Amino acid sequence: MEDNERLLQQFFDDAHVCQPLADEGFTERVMRRLPSRADWFARWWTACCVAVFAVLFVAFRGWELLAVHFEVMVRTLAVESFSINLLMLAGILFGLLLVGVEEAVSRA
Repeated sequence: MEDNERLLQQFFDDAHVCQPLADEGFTERVMRRLPSRADWFARWWTACCVAVFAVLFVAFRGWELLAVHFEVMVRTLAVESFSINLLMLAGILFGLLLVGVEEAVSRA
């Protein structure tokens, strides 16, 4: 019984040794070109975030807010240093970031 367990342990120890294949890097090139679940999830997540941003932009009439902030900025620029609503600016930058990430992911 001990001899069988020793042989079994030896077999599994030898079987788990990773040996590189002599295929001149073919396997690695193929594995790099295969789509992975992470790629699919990243594209799905990006598309969902862009959709949420678009819905919120329309729901809160983002174009009107942008127009008002732009008008206030232009009118006060000549008089004094202008103030920017940081939350609105962060929302705009976040939306542009999501669009940029989606573009980068779709090109990969």
